Amino acid sequence: MANRTIKLYKDYFKVFYVAQNDAVRRKINYCINVVKTVYRVPKTILKNMEDADGLYEIRVEVGNNIFRIFCCFDEGSLVILFNGFQKKTQKTPKQQIERAKKLMKECFNDKDNG
Repeated sequence: MANRTIKLYKDYFKVFYVAQNDAVRRKINYCINVVKTVYRVPKTILKNMEDADGLYEIRVEVGNNIFRIFCCFDEGSLVILFNGFQKKTQKTPKQQIERAKKLMKECFNDKDNG
């Protein structure tokens, strides 16, 4: 069993989260809890983003709706959540990945600069 800590980087995730309905929020909570507590998180819930060094996506499905929450690991057991969005196509939109990479870089720069 894992014991990861979840942190939010600024308000990006929070803004996304509060905009969702109860069913979506319940599923987001479930997926985040799996990330927090399961040692080997299934790829159906947490997947490494190819070509985006260190960036992961938490995968949330509710009915026919698909949501993604970008995150990364820091210091092994700390998971930092960035932006989330509703996925409308098969592929994750490049601008969403670029935004998440930018937020991840910002996050580590903020950390390095105290």
